[in-house]
Amino acid sequence: MSGKRVVTLTINGDQTEVLCEPRQTLLEVLRNNLDFTGTKEGCSNGNCGACTVLMDGRPVVSCLVLAVEAEGAELRTIEGVACGSHLDEVQSAFLEGAALQCGICTPGFIVQTEALLAENPNPSEDDIRFYLAGNLCRCTGYDKIVRAVQAAAEKRQVARSV
Repeated sequence: MSGKRVVTLTINGDQTEVLCEPRQTLLEVLRNNLDFTGTKEGCSNGNCGACTVLMDGRPVVSCLVLAVEAEGAELRTIEGVACGSHLDEVQSAFLEGAALQCGICTPGFIVQTEALLAENPNPSEDDIRFYLAGNLCRCTGYDKIVRAVQAAAEKRQVARSV
């Protein structure tokens, strides 16, 4: 049963249709068919988290999801995190805390952090390390990333109290 399929997705609030092969991963379709190149390919086997996107509000590694499996899903990629040209609290905290270096893992960490803070707005250091355990960084080390997540959580709490 080969042949291309039309898949309807809502990506960062915009509904779109894409023609893809049934064997294509969501990562391939996002990057190659739809030009969402912020989602990075790290390992292609689900072990590094660089390709993490939110699918119906839950983090998934897009290299392990077939695009046809995402039919009708709401996706949020790294391109959908910022509000226009204004970085959100997580992106700002990563930048200010130097929690990025080569940039391959950064989108996955940021998207995963968005999911964490939606689920737990005030995570402990242990919560952060556990939640981000599926994301690998080969450059910066994890302490700066953990501190950036803590700073982002604090910024969001201050913003909510205003």
